[in-house]
Amino acid sequence: MSRETPIIQIKEGKESSLRRFHPWVFSGAISGVTEMPQNGEWVKVVDSKRKFLGAGHYQEGSISVRILSFQDLPCDDDFWKMKLANAWKVRQTGIGLSPDTNMFRWVHGEGDGLPGLIIDVYDTVVVIQPHTLGMEQNAEHIAKAVESVFAGVKAIYLKPSEKQLSSPPRYLKGEKVNVECKEHGIRYAVDWETGQKTGFFIDQRENRKLLGTLANGKKILNTFCYSGGFSLTALQGGAIHVDSLDSSQQALDLTLQNVELNKVDKAKHQVIKADAVEYIKTVATDYDIIVLDPPAFAKHLSARHKAVQGYRKINEAAIRKIKPGGLIFTFSCSQAIDKETFKGAVMAAAIDARRPVRILHQLHQPADHPVSLFHAEGEYLKGLVIEVQ
Repeated sequence: MSRETPIIQIKEGKESSLRRFHPWVFSGAISGVTEMPQNGEWVKVVDSKRKFLGAGHYQEGSISVRILSFQDLPCDDDFWKMKLANAWKVRQTGIGLSPDTNMFRWVHGEGDGLPGLIIDVYDTVVVIQPHTLGMEQNAEHIAKAVESVFAGVKAIYLKPSEKQLSSPPRYLKGEKVNVECKEHGIRYAVDWETGQKTGFFIDQRENRKLLGTLANGKKILNTFCYSGGFSLTALQGGAIHVDSLDSSQQALDLTLQNVELNKVDKAKHQVIKADAVEYIKTVATDYDIIVLDPPAFAKHLSARHKAVQGYRKINEAAIRKIKPGGLIFTFSCSQAIDKETFKGAVMAAAIDARRPVRILHQLHQPADHPVSLFHAEGEYLKGLVIEVQ
């Protein structure tokens, strides 16, 4: 006999966010359950009068339920196919990917109505990255939907996030294949098995493109370079010299591999293994452009203050050292830091450095990383292009 879907009831007055289609149910809003759900189980959420509000995955913690549907639908193969087909259609018709780009995000969590799920496409390889147990437990169903929607897929790789890992990474279809990954015509070696995230930072695609339009004749420092995305785009755009800096030798090796792959003039590029802040403090003031793209300084609100100080410190170092009239591409990918807080940290850095600064561009994540209008927290990537006098 199959188990009945557990029903979670919300306290009176706590259902307003769900009625506004925010997809999170916090533990403090729950008044009771018909029977205790298991981690990852599909549950229904009702209000104090037992009227249906939504359905999704349960997981112990502050966010107890992530809503996947505000309609009373079964979580079956048709459900996954419908969700993935909708997201695929948007990527194929609505985000303006160029013909020379074959890497993109297919599913972006809450932005596609699938909290806890990331799916990235690398040519004919699909990487599924679940961030909740519910998504991990449904990986086989999701892979089946991937095959149904994307007829050209050759391999499907399951790569649970480190904090969520309860089963080993593995291929759900095919095996590791060699594919040519391209972004705006630049070729990249992508390691989806052991690389960071799903293998590449797809979310900076359009910001890298902007750098390329400003790079001609410039000397550029790309800090936290990882696989050299900003560096290669700058070189393609005519930069006279690019320094790629990272504290990880693995990242620098990957950058060099991509430089080789694109047959870049090696005299125009070098890698530097160093701490970004300490290195910037020591450089000559001859860089025309500095790129600051650090990892998330704050993954939770509890680390927010420390993160703000981190952004302030690294931006101050860059503002002090950039040549007059130079540009700084500066970013935060911390969801816990909003746009105004990040802008405030950069402003404080400019005040401390005692140099006039103006904003030329305000940057964000691309269209294949959509933000639900009902879930502002999904706007995680913030960036500024500033000019320093």
